[in-house]
Amino acid sequence: MKLTEKRSLFPNERGLEADSYSINLNEDEQLISKTIHQLVEEKILPNMNQLEDHDYTLQKKRMKEVGQLGLMGAEVPEEYGGLEAGKRMSGIIAEKMGYAASFSVAFNIHSGVGTLPYVYFGNEAQKNQYLPKLASGEWIGAYALTEPNAGSDALASKTTAKWNDENQTWTINGEKQWITNAHIANVYVVFANTEQGITAFIVERTFKGVSIGPEEKKLGIKGSSTATLILEDVELDSAQVLGEVGKGHRIALNILNLARLKIAFSNIGMSKQALEFAIKYGKDRQQFGKNIVEFGLIQEKIANMATAIYKSECTAYYTASLLDRQLIDNGKENFISSLARYSMDCSINKVLASESLDMIVDEALQIHGGYGYMQEYEVERLYRDSRINRLFEGTSEINRLTIAKSFLKQYDEEKLNEEIRLEQSVYIRQGKILLNKMLKAVTLSGIEIKQMYQGVIADTVMDVYAMKTAEMNSDHSEVTKQMTQIILEENLQRILERTKRIIVALEGDDLEKSRYLDEIKDLLIPDFINIYEAKENIAKSLIRKGGYYV
Repeated sequence: MKLTEKRSLFPNERGLEADSYSINLNEDEQLISKTIHQLVEEKILPNMNQLEDHDYTLQKKRMKEVGQLGLMGAEVPEEYGGLEAGKRMSGIIAEKMGYAASFSVAFNIHSGVGTLPYVYFGNEAQKNQYLPKLASGEWIGAYALTEPNAGSDALASKTTAKWNDENQTWTINGEKQWITNAHIANVYVVFANTEQGITAFIVERTFKGVSIGPEEKKLGIKGSSTATLILEDVELDSAQVLGEVGKGHRIALNILNLARLKIAFSNIGMSKQALEFAIKYGKDRQQFGKNIVEFGLIQEKIANMATAIYKSECTAYYTASLLDRQLIDNGKENFISSLARYSMDCSINKVLASESLDMIVDEALQIHGGYGYMQEYEVERLYRDSRINRLFEGTSEINRLTIAKSFLKQYDEEKLNEEIRLEQSVYIRQGKILLNKMLKAVTLSGIEIKQMYQGVIADTVMDVYAMKTAEMNSDHSEVTKQMTQIILEENLQRILERTKRIIVALEGDDLEKSRYLDEIKDLLIPDFINIYEAKENIAKSLIRKGGYYV
């Protein structure tokens, strides 16, 4: 796709090979998955207590072992020691590492925001100096953007960098808060205010004036280092500027978009792990003379958990295929220029996967009953670890605003009407029609689109996006067909209710309001299946196989 073309805002197969967005893995991908599974089971999970006690030596050792397998540099070009494997493979690695508890947070930060700024914004000297070390795990990377007053407003930085003409050096002063990998990192990408604007700098741990505060006492992800990076009169020469002076916002925002997709994949891995814990426990636990997985309400939970995973999985694999296509069509040099057009897609994945994860882990703990509240069961740790995912790399609220604003900026009513005309699924077609009616009610109201309304638009865009990606993957098995049908029905019902509510909220004229609502009533709503029977079938299939296998 050329940068001047109008992109389709909702998933379609045009220009994509089916295996590029399929959730089914090919032989090479299965081999990588098995390698990571073995590594996590043998080297990481048995040492979680030590890692959670901040054994930095062990953590660095494990990171280096992961690097020796080539997993640290999945997206690093081959000439710098990486795999240059693309977003799909990077996502698969992140998903499988999602089983590695809080170690996966350290891994994802290093391989994502700790490494990709050099890949996309570094000059040749910087790439040669840092990427081989980062790809091998010899060095560990970190990303220093957040400050006490710069959280969701990520660019409200108080850290300063001042240029000294006489010495030809930059002097940085400030503090960066909640920096993942703070105590184990060798190098940090640091954002600071200059006279020209936000600028990114490469700061090594050994530079004079760099120090690290104490470990934060966190609710979860205790096995990853989180601390304050303190910068006191740190002097850097111009070679340590990453990208262009005053253009650091391009690095910050674009790299965060990629990080959101990577987190989504990791959350999918954690979700699958939680489901496996729940099924295993439910098959062992007996009440009233039966294994508790035989009870209908437990089966309904299992089916809902699996369907949520499937929804996130289909969406993440599709978005990764979109970005890989951009890399192929535009090359690494122009990829970042096109990435801003996919901020909506990355945010959809972040919200969908992180909020699904919280639901799934909560239900997994519920299936464990009182035992799930005890630390001897791993689901207790998962419950604590999952909560951060709705906060870092952009809160769910910030990502919803990104989705709405990005969609409205690129929205073309004529193009969406053409998509509606060509759409074969009656569920998705009706979902898009309702979205169009919702948008018309918002625009015709003539009022400022408040955040609450933007949230409604974002949720509806997410629902349609997920419906389409699920439908594109639905022919793999009977289970995926049934899960897709549930997604189509439940998402359409949510869209229908939202559309009614927003029309009632925005349309002041009673006659116009009635006309809008009558139009909705006249829509052809498809017949529904026996959703309870479908969920029972899904649950029984997963219980037989012991986890998420579709």
